[in-house]
Parts: sequence; structure tokens; C-alpha cells
Amino acid sequence: MVPGLLAVVLVAASLTAMARAYALRRQLLDQPGERRSHAVATPRGGGAAIVVSQLLAYLCAGMLFPGAAATLAVFSTGLVMVAGIGWWDDHRPLPAMPRLGVHVLAGLLLGVLVWQRTGEVFPACFSAFLAVVLINVWNFMDGIDGLAATQALLACVAYAMLLPAPVAGLALVLAAGVLGFLPFNFPKARIFMGDVGSGALGYLLAGLVALGLGTKSAPWTLLLIPMAAFLVDAGLTLAGRVLRGERWMEAHTQHLYQRWVKSGRSHVAVTSGYALFAIAGVMLLPVFIRLARPWNHLAAVAWAAAAVSLWFCFRNRSNKKEK
Repeated sequence: MVPGLLAVVLVAASLTAMARAYALRRQLLDQPGERRSHAVATPRGGGAAIVVSQLLAYLCAGMLFPGAAATLAVFSTGLVMVAGIGWWDDHRPLPAMPRLGVHVLAGLLLGVLVWQRTGEVFPACFSAFLAVVLINVWNFMDGIDGLAATQALLACVAYAMLLPAPVAGLALVLAAGVLGFLPFNFPKARIFMGDVGSGALGYLLAGLVALGLGTKSAPWTLLLIPMAAFLVDAGLTLAGRVLRGERWMEAHTQHLYQRWVKSGRSHVAVTSGYALFAIAGVMLLPVFIRLARPWNHLAAVAWAAAAVSLWFCFRNRSNKKEK
């Protein structure tokens, strides 16, 4: 297992270096501006390395375990769809609706997989919905150095601890892919993930949750705890923009992490702050999972409430500083 994970790290790292060279050659650069949180032009599209590392790992796993080959093939199809539309958008920006349509189709594929594994309606519908949500949440939240990658890495660690094999193994494979990319993106980004990577990470994490639901080893509410910071920041920011009548799909700098950067905090400090919150949630998961129902659900709700309270607290402080 360890040699395989090291191979995934090395493949992802090598491909990230190649992606950076390609982006520089093609001038695929994210330029700084009012709706950006970086100060210098930076190559994008490095997340393709994570995608390819996972696809190669799934190919190997399918050859070693033929019984899982069909499931991995369908899931890989969804991943290619999400990454492919993101790659296209990185090269030639697309309207929101075509991208969302592909995300929905990929989510439905994931829902079908869960239906086949469980025969239950709720896990299948929840997985399809979650895929669309996380694809876009990771895209919204991928705006500063290391943030999207570190949050995904910590979520993978949580699922590797919480879920049984083979889902834990898939979580470790994804963690290895992210680790190969991370040194190029944090503490100082030499390449951004791009839509190809951020959307794919959201889909991959939704896949881990979906497979986790199939094992019935943890309630769905607890499986969302590692991603609470992203879900709360993206959800509340989006809700505010909709209520104010703004065009919510347009790029902006209204997320809490973006406001922190605008107020003078470094990317490293903000990314570390989000990581500390995620680590706290991961450390509490083994305690929460031992609780009987409905107490485990209530514990997850309490953690979500804590995240919401912190969001409003820091948001108000940010507003006061801007005034």
C-alpha cells in the first residue's frame, strides 16, 4: 500500500510540474484584479495532475480487483466529465449553465452507483446532490494559496480514519494525489488548481462520502463535518448574494477567506486558520461516531452551528475593519 501511495505522490508532483510548464507556454495565467485575491499573474490548471493521478490509480485498482472495475469505470467517467469541462473553462471560459449541466450529469452517475450498491433512495439522491454542491463549493473556495488543497487533504485523512476499506484506501489515494500537488500551491502558489482541479476535487470528495454512506459505518451528518468550513462559508456567502439580488455566479471577493486576505492577513495565515478548524472537527469525529442516534446527529448539528457562529463573528469583525 505504501509504495503505491508514494507512486501516486510522485506522479501527481511530476504532472504538476509539467502542467505548470504547459500553462506558462500557453499563457494560461490568472491575472490579479479587483475580483482576485492574488497580486501576481499565476499559471492555472495544475489540478489536472491530481485528476490524472487518480485515474491511473483507479485503472491499477480495477486490474488488481476486477470486481470493482465496473464501479471504478463509472466513477472515473463522472470524474473525466467534471475535469474535462473544467479544463475547457480554464482554456476558454464557458457560461455557467453548460458547466452546471455537466456537473448534474456527473452527479447523477454517482447517484446511480450508490443506488446499485445500497438499493436505497435517500443515499442515492443525497450523493447526486452532494456531488453538484461540492463541485461548485470547491470551485468557489479555491481562491487563495493552498486553501482548497489543504481542506481536501484533511477531509481525506478524516475519511481514511473513519471509513472501512476499501473506501479508506481510496481516501488515502486522493490524499496522496493532493500531497503531490500541494508543494506547488502552498505556502506560495507557483500554479493554481484551476477549474479542472477544484471541480474534480469536489467530485472526488463527494464520491468518498457516497461510498461511505454505502458502508453504513457513519451517518451522513458526520461525514460532512470535515468540510464544514467550506460548506458554511460558501453557503452563507451565496445566500447573502442571492438575497441582495447580485449575480451570484460571477467572480467576487465576498467569501470570509477573501475578506481576511483583503484586510491584510497573509494567505498562509488564512489557510492555516481554516485548517485548524478542520483539524478540530476531524479530532472530534471519533468521539461523535461513538454516540448513539440521535446524539451523533445532534453533535454534527452543534458543530455546524459553531461554524456558522464563527462565520458571523469573523464576518462582523471584517465589516467593522472595512468601515
